[in-house]
Amino acid sequence: MAINQNMKIIVVDDMAVMRKMISKILGELEFTNIDTAENGNVAFEKIQAAQEEKEPFQFVISDWNMPECTGIELLKRIRTSDVFKKLPFLMVTAEGEKENLIAAIKAGVSDFVIKPFTKPALKEKILKIVG
Repeated sequence: MAINQNMKIIVVDDMAVMRKMISKILGELEFTNIDTAENGNVAFEKIQAAQEEKEPFQFVISDWNMPECTGIELLKRIRTSDVFKKLPFLMVTAEGEKENLIAAIKAGVSDFVIKPFTKPALKEKILKIVG
């Protein structure tokens, strides 16, 4: 299945090392259009600005636990927006608790991956969502 390697992806995580690691993996998977944000508020601002500039994001990879605006809060903001409600959203979490996963599913997450994860696992999730 051919996948758009130039799709615009935003990686959201409060830890710079995780943003770099996920971005590096995406680069190794030959994705070329990657941006980052340190929390959900910054991510949502970037998502809105990109839409206004007619260069919308096509995929969100977000951590769950972040200060100011968590991944689940970002997901809910995206899903309640008429413009962004279908934006593919992959939740990255160390939270494997069943109730959190159920909350993410109810909020409309496209899929989730549990930390730590491998490059093949991330690729598989992206392909499952957009492929």
